[in-house]
Amino acid sequence: MTMGSEQRQSPPAGAERAGDRENHILVVDDDRRLRALLSRYLTENGFRVSVAADASEARQMMGAFDFDLAVVDVMMPGENGIDLTRDLRSKGALPILLLTAMDEPADRIRGLEGGADDYLTKPFEPRELVLRISSILRRARSTPARPAAETLGLGGIVVNLSTGILHRAEDGEEFGRLTTAELAMLSALAAKMGEPVSRDDLAAATGADGGERALDVQVTRLRRKIEADPKFPRFLVTVRGKGYMLQAG
Repeated sequence: MTMGSEQRQSPPAGAERAGDRENHILVVDDDRRLRALLSRYLTENGFRVSVAADASEARQMMGAFDFDLAVVDVMMPGENGIDLTRDLRSKGALPILLLTAMDEPADRIRGLEGGADDYLTKPFEPRELVLRISSILRRARSTPARPAAETLGLGGIVVNLSTGILHRAEDGEEFGRLTTAELAMLSALAAKMGEPVSRDDLAAATGADGGERALDVQVTRLRRKIEADPKFPRFLVTVRGKGYMLQAG
């Protein structure tokens, strides 16, 4: 079975129930048929599911319920999925999985740059969707290799390693928030402060499965949030041939 194609089939027999009934998923897609299929399949796999037809309805739903993750279609009339993702990311750290019919590498990178935690192209196997959702939720619940300290000081920035919230060191004012993938990456680096962390280890920590380019995009996004000049990083530095390293300024 694939979703996002014209043929409608039943979920694969014997599919493992990978969801957690405490996890509430918001599906945002203008295709009524696909919304129904996603809602049915995710519910059968143990998730609680709500649906929205567009960005406006999604915001209304978020105002009424707390969600653990949003599955957002890219190509929607009006405000598209990437614009919605950027807006949601500027306000919080809700994990977001983008769905799209566009499968070029540049499209995946655009989605990640917009702040998505993962990206899945249509048509897709529903089993893969469940596995990707479960992977994102595991990262959100327990960031790998989190250091004992709850905060991390990087020059004029203080990062809360429990919430991913960014504060200005000068006055404590909140000014931003890391995504779950960015927080996982920063925590993995902070756990080995001053030591190189391999690209493979960072990809495993963040769930970056789009190849080297996907990991580079996540590094770039993180630098934009913690560096005064991302082009000349002071804290998150590249160690040629070894990976990346977080160093005190």
